[in-house]
Amino acid sequence: MKKQHVKLSDADRKYLASLIAKGKLTAKKFKRATALLELERGKTYQAVAETLGVSHVTVSSLSKSYQKQGLKCLADAPRSGRPIVINGKQRAKITALACSEAPNGHARWSWRMLADKVVELGYCDEISHTHIGRVLKKMN
Repeated sequence: MKKQHVKLSDADRKYLASLIAKGKLTAKKFKRATALLELERGKTYQAVAETLGVSHVTVSSLSKSYQKQGLKCLADAPRSGRPIVINGKQRAKITALACSEAPNGHARWSWRMLADKVVELGYCDEISHTHIGRVLKKMN
């Protein structure tokens, strides 16, 4: 008899089966859900890994993750990254400033003038002219 690496509850099994049946999953979630179902059926880590095109270490860590977290293991863990520098309110203020009347002697705002004015008005501590361009590009 083969070792059963994962023991799913009835509710989890039904949820995973319905998730796969919907067909609207990311590839990662599909592979993770399929792996859990296959592991419960008694397949080995290596067999599941070959079927899904991943390493046996990935399947093993998914199994351990399911035992610790339950179905939360289907989702990606939050990743570290650079924190948001400019929030929504600041973006709105920058856009409003860019749409306002240009300073005397200028036909329109330049990115550099906007960056200087944003810091001067205290919307943020520092911002580059290229970041101003990205903010305005997203706002059309």
